[in-house]
Amino acid sequence: MYKWVISAILFFGIYSGQAQEDAEEDEETREWSSEGKFQILFNQSAFNKEWTGGGTSSIAGNATLDYDFNYRKDDITWGTKILANYGLTRTEASDYFRKTSDRLEINSTVGKQLKESYWFYSFFTNFRTQIDKGYQYANNPDTGEESRTEFTTFLSPAYLQFGPGIMWKKNEDFFFNIAPSTARFIFVDARFTSSENYEDGRYFGISKGESTRFEWGASLTGYGKFEIIENVVMENTLSLYSNYLENADNVDLDYLLNLEMGVNSFLTTNLIFQAIYDDNAVGAFQIREVFGLGFNIEF
Repeated sequence: MYKWVISAILFFGIYSGQAQEDAEEDEETREWSSEGKFQILFNQSAFNKEWTGGGTSSIAGNATLDYDFNYRKDDITWGTKILANYGLTRTEASDYFRKTSDRLEINSTVGKQLKESYWFYSFFTNFRTQIDKGYQYANNPDTGEESRTEFTTFLSPAYLQFGPGIMWKKNEDFFFNIAPSTARFIFVDARFTSSENYEDGRYFGISKGESTRFEWGASLTGYGKFEIIENVVMENTLSLYSNYLENADNVDLDYLLNLEMGVNSFLTTNLIFQAIYDDNAVGAFQIREVFGLGFNIEF
């Protein structure tokens, strides 16, 4: 559990200082509000045949849909975020486009305020999956030809978790939720676990021939968004989960950073960094980083 504690201290310690400097929310009663953003992030590199310094031409694109709608009245708050993200890259050395990101996620938390404070009794729900098929790639050592094998697909895997807890919420841009009794279901397509040579747990922790895994544990989620300097906004999302039923010290972690540097109302330069640790998927950190020019539409 020490990983969980250290990660939480680092995350919330950094941003609590910033949150204390924020102005107080408008005291008028506020009910429904919503906002959304669609963004396309593009990066590209190219080399002609005379280029002697080495390099491989590539092109990459990443599309993101981020939509929030919130309800606040009296001592009740309800926030929901829908996030869809999909990215592809292609290099001249590869026969296929490869995914750089693929995520469909819905987060929803309802809370009832404890007197006049930033604390709320809460109940949260999180659903996460991917949009498109995912592949494992290999090269034939004799011919050099590239091949691919389907490894994941829509709703395989899919994660559903929910549970009661307590939330600290300064405003819509800074909050965290602790849920010490969280149920989590992992869903997969049974065809990935039904081969004769399949070993129990190899595919996202699922037993042979099964398509569902149940876990019960503790969850901590947090969100922090603030302006570092004018036109430079940092958005952070953190999710931690510990399964009481098996290897409770192996805390699943999902951290996403989006640093947005505004050029104008339509153009930004973005740095996206994500770190994932889930020993049911891969017993190591999964890291991705994307940097490029973004085209934005807000609504």
